[in-house]
Amino acid sequence: MDSQTFTPRHIDEIASYHAHVYFCADTMPCALALRAALSARFAVRVGRVHTSAVGPHSASMFQVAFETSLFALFVPWLMLNRNGLSILVHPNTLHPQQDHARDSLWLGTPLPLRTENLPQTQPHADEAGQPNTTPEPNITI
Repeated sequence: MDSQTFTPRHIDEIASYHAHVYFCADTMPCALALRAALSARFAVRVGRVHTSAVGPHSASMFQVAFETSLFALFVPWLMLNRNGLSILVHPNTLHPQQDHARDSLWLGTPLPLRTENLPQTQPHADEAGQPNTTPEPNITI
């Protein structure tokens, strides 16, 4: 892409974010501790723990879906508290393949992704959904 064809995208394209927290058998206790800690602090939607690779992901993981308004608090918290784990954070727009492969960020060591099976476009961006965690009032972020 050259500067003459660059057209900035608007951040309103982002409907929500996903954070994928990766682990192996040895680091699963670290991942579960992180899962409990973030669930106690943030109103997010935490997905189930996958103990084998699923979808485009090449390792065991769990997903956290969160609203765009939480990005400025949640992602820095993950940076400081990732417990040595690799975490993929990506936006959810109408372009899932691009969201995972080009418009994402990594906390820790990047892992390979199999994005070729993700759709290039979709009619609706994934929303964060209803939170399934309830932050504890006396726990600090």
